[in-house]
Amino acid sequence: MGLPFTFHQDSPVLMPDVFQSIWCGIKRVTKAGAVLSQEEKISVYDGLKAMTVYAAYQYGEENQKGKIQEGKTADFIILDRNPLEIPTDEVKDVKVLETIKEGKQIYILEE
Repeated sequence: MGLPFTFHQDSPVLMPDVFQSIWCGIKRVTKAGAVLSQEEKISVYDGLKAMTVYAAYQYGEENQKGKIQEGKTADFIILDRNPLEIPTDEVKDVKVLETIKEGKQIYILEE
């Protein structure tokens, strides 16, 4: 219907996992393997928008964040691969390598 939507994380019940949430929207399958409303599947691109552009809109912060754009806060993550270019089954396994918030590195994956 063209409405912006977002995901939520049930922490501390479950550890936050952005790409697991996106994968759930893409696949629409429960942990037990039950297939849910396939007509409600989303694309990887729309899943990424749900976590960025749409989330900023939901909080009324679309003028400050949500997109990489001049004049907006430069918060972003560096990933181990491009979720738009991998099989959808692998989206849940995408790893955040680094997080930059307000121009400062606040997280780096240590393996």
